[in-house]
Amino acid sequence: MATPLRSAATLLGQYAEYHRDRRNIATHFLGVPMIVFGIGVLMAAVHVAVNGRDITLAWATFALVAAWYLTRGHFSIGLATTAGVGLLMALAHQVAGAGRWPWLGWGLGCFTLGWAVQFVGHYYEGRKPAFADDLVGLLVGPMFVVLEGLAPLGLFKDLMAEVERRAGPTHLRDLAHPATR
Repeated sequence: MATPLRSAATLLGQYAEYHRDRRNIATHFLGVPMIVFGIGVLMAAVHVAVNGRDITLAWATFALVAAWYLTRGHFSIGLATTAGVGLLMALAHQVAGAGRWPWLGWGLGCFTLGWAVQFVGHYYEGRKPAFADDLVGLLVGPMFVVLEGLAPLGLFKDLMAEVERRAGPTHLRDLAHPATR
């Protein structure tokens, strides 16, 4: 595993190499937010004291992850990703406060279903998920979804061009004649 302190362009380029099939990318628009939300729900029930203040493990983790996103050398993609993950954390706290069974059901349910959706996408890709080779891919997933979602709107053109230069264009893998990797 390489250092997690690589630039956004490097991280996204490496992650994109595992995500070139457009069906796989589409599954990430559902699966990644579900996973982040599910983790947020589960961690929102755990309270920790920081400097005498009671905060949840979800917010403490979010602060660390946000700092990581914002320091990958592309502040605007880091800010957009932080905003998206922050919104999911805020929603997760609403569910976590609904009681033990809703907390557990939503947390485990979204986490599990999110991963199921991801594995369907990687079937289309014909390749294992990026985190199997580099655990930092678990943090890069939300940034990749933000990039893929906002680039068609004309945002992050230079970053998207660099990612595609590194990983190649997207495609639809022929499932009847899959290429071996």
